[in-house]
Amino acid sequence: MIIEPRMRGFICLTAHPKGCEQNVINQINYVKSKGEIEGPKKVLVIGASTGFGLASRITSAFGCGAATVGVYFEKPPAPGKTASPGWYNTAAFEQQAQKAGLYAKSVNGDAFSTEIKQKVIDLIKADLGQIDLVVYSLASPKRVHPITGVVHNSVLKPIGETTFTNKTVDFHTGVVSEVSITPANEEEIENTVAVMGGEDWGMWIDELKAANLLAPEAITVAYSYIGPAVTEAVYRKGTIGRAKDHLEATAFAISDKLKDINGKAFVSVNKALVTQASSAIPVIPLYISLLYKIMKENGTHEGCIEQMQRLFAERLYNKGGIATDEQRRIRVDDLEMDSDVQAKVAALWAEATEESLPKIGDLAGYKRDFLNLFGFDVDGIDYTKDTDEMVAVPGLV
Repeated sequence: MIIEPRMRGFICLTAHPKGCEQNVINQINYVKSKGEIEGPKKVLVIGASTGFGLASRITSAFGCGAATVGVYFEKPPAPGKTASPGWYNTAAFEQQAQKAGLYAKSVNGDAFSTEIKQKVIDLIKADLGQIDLVVYSLASPKRVHPITGVVHNSVLKPIGETTFTNKTVDFHTGVVSEVSITPANEEEIENTVAVMGGEDWGMWIDELKAANLLAPEAITVAYSYIGPAVTEAVYRKGTIGRAKDHLEATAFAISDKLKDINGKAFVSVNKALVTQASSAIPVIPLYISLLYKIMKENGTHEGCIEQMQRLFAERLYNKGGIATDEQRRIRVDDLEMDSDVQAKVAALWAEATEESLPKIGDLAGYKRDFLNLFGFDVDGIDYTKDTDEMVAVPGLV
């Protein structure tokens, strides 16, 4: 079939298998070009099919030579209907891993569920014995609690008594407008923390440790974001930020539980990037388009794979030890949060309009990165060709 992007709001309903494959190959080539990392050898990535999770799996395998187990929740293809992009990403990754002689297997399903946790535990027991790194990179709008059965839905809202109002951009059209978001109530805050906080991360580590699957000195890392003042009302000081606070607090609790095996838990604070999730958050697309312009001009721009390669090589597995901030967070958002970069973003924010944005921002780069998430607008791919949508994941359990 000829596969073209079909948009519905902030979501693309189709994905291109060849484009996704090329994206994965490009990331693999980048990691290999940076040289070997003396890192983990048996890795579990929870949320392994897109974004930082996929980049973590690629870095583990092709940077460290690790065997990897990936967990994700993706839609497989059907005749005449494409899979979700994470399905094609995983298929491409596992094909390349097998060619390189690297172990790579996957479990597709709801990572919040007890059933999927047990399936992963059984796989690790059978094939790997113990693992030395657990990456937690789940991004989901809802969670069915495995114990209570309650369905929790997250919301993107500010916290406080006043409605939040600021600029945003529709990255499809370039229209800059004002957006207003009413504050979250307590139930919405609690639900967002239940979905995006650290409870499930803690449950995974509890289950793995109880099954004796964590190697001595095992590390686990989850991902967070802080961001600048211009986004903090809707992000860091909003419902998502409250969930990230919980995630970061969970790292301390997990580290305490892992003391007997000299294990440690960390949260890595990463850079703002174009993802399916960030595209849906008001204000963020405008901020990212301005940030990209400045960081690209400075030569400091990074995508997911550059961020994760640097996290592994310079932070997690740096021979000098793991450097953290005063709250024991690893910071790979350092280039984004540079004071000069942020001062320039703030100045551009004040003058951002529909007319000025094409010059002062990188909306074209934002759009391209968004399309790339789904395998579109990737260099070297002929989108006029018939493409087989029915791609299998080689190591799917």
